[in-house]
Amino acid sequence: MSILTLLLYASITALLLYVLLNLRTRHSNRLPPGPTPWPIVGNLPHLGTIPHHSLAALAEKYGPLMHLRFGFVDVVVAASASVASQFLKTHDAKFASRPPNSGAEHIAYNYQDLVFAPYGPRWRMLRKICSVHLFSGKALDDFRHVRQEEVAILTRVLAGAGNSTVKLGQLLNVCTTNALARVMLSRRVFGDGDPKADEFKDMVVELMVLAGEFNIGDFIPALAWLDLQGVTKKMKKLHARFDSFLNTILEEHKSGNGGASSHGDLLSTLISLKDDADGEGGKLSDIEIKALLLNLFVAGTDTSSSTVEWAISELIRDPELLKQAQKEMDNVVGRDRLVTESDLGQLTLLQAIVKETFRLHPSTPLSLPRIASDSCEVDGYYIPKGSTLLVNVWAIARDPKMWTDPLEFRPTRFLPGGEKPNVDAKGNDFEVIPFGAGRRICVGISLGLRMVQLLVATLVQTFDWELASGLQAEKLNMTEAYGLTLQRAEPLMVHPKPRLAPHVYESG
Repeated sequence: MSILTLLLYASITALLLYVLLNLRTRHSNRLPPGPTPWPIVGNLPHLGTIPHHSLAALAEKYGPLMHLRFGFVDVVVAASASVASQFLKTHDAKFASRPPNSGAEHIAYNYQDLVFAPYGPRWRMLRKICSVHLFSGKALDDFRHVRQEEVAILTRVLAGAGNSTVKLGQLLNVCTTNALARVMLSRRVFGDGDPKADEFKDMVVELMVLAGEFNIGDFIPALAWLDLQGVTKKMKKLHARFDSFLNTILEEHKSGNGGASSHGDLLSTLISLKDDADGEGGKLSDIEIKALLLNLFVAGTDTSSSTVEWAISELIRDPELLKQAQKEMDNVVGRDRLVTESDLGQLTLLQAIVKETFRLHPSTPLSLPRIASDSCEVDGYYIPKGSTLLVNVWAIARDPKMWTDPLEFRPTRFLPGGEKPNVDAKGNDFEVIPFGAGRRICVGISLGLRMVQLLVATLVQTFDWELASGLQAEKLNMTEAYGLTLQRAEPLMVHPKPRLAPHVYESG
């Protein structure tokens, strides 16, 4: 046998061994299925203009657990309740941090905030501050009157609209922002009809749109400096506007111009923590204080107001359901006073309407990304360390395997005798997780639930609703806009018609 023949056999044997070993490795480290990535950019072109829609369509083809490549980054997408549960419950500790991203760097003070802070002592400290001083049961009860007063002001403004139409989402945003500001700063930040309120809402919406962008530089670091989409430039410009807004608030508070009773608010507490070392994370800097305020103002205002706007849109499209909700309100609350938070527990249909709104119109349809601190196995598939996790909350809540007629707005599914009477939206039932779940669940979930329920209840109780320009309810545009939060593509323009006696609107 010639040396050439021996070399040929050796080469073939080595090739076979390589293929067998590679197949064995691939089998033991089998990635979830997904579409074939493009060169360099990977699956970024598959995202389309509304990513949660595009990813839901891909999941129908490849399954509820998908693997994608965004540039050079492994991405896994969960699109069913069972898969989401494995990531956010079983393997929650491995997915407790956020991946690097330009939004956190350029808008959120370079990860100094709560939302994007790495999991660890500083994050725990910031979360503890919010949990104790802003979102605990006692804090929520102590400031109940603030929310009710701001909602009463909203009803007066709506009742005073006369025959004119109003942009409901805008007024809701003023209400939620002032309610939060009074707790945080001891004062309202916007007056009725204040042009600064419109500017602020525009800033928040722009932030959500930019935060929802899949910035190529995040996934192909070598291209980051080129800022091909112009996203980084927009982020820096928007950050400067927010920083100016927050600097003014901070300086006014320090100088004593924040309000006569400002000593008991959240910002005063944060300022006091600048000098007192906390056991879990040290002192707070001005930047950390502003970053936390940014989180609260953004996450605690527009998410609630847009959810309420969706709820009223759905009720306008179903006049019979609106009448049923108003009948419940009249029976439980009556027609001589405004509904209060203490009434909410007795309003069974109202609570179901809110749950169904959270299901069909989750405020964050595609969860904020998480990163795998270690590799793990989900449904028999290998999830590599460093993978970015996206949970398609929108797709999960429309899964036909979990819901009957999932595209229909049907609150009765949450009532006794319905298909999901015991499901809640607090992160325990993965079929509806508008606030997320696990360690990184939204810290303000309790406030969000109370505010949305109170607003929807009040708007149902106090007004009948007509669309602007005589538009028929069935022709109302329910298209979604692009962004991190689920905004309506077209603002809801309505004519509110008071249904209670005039003195009720003045009682607040």
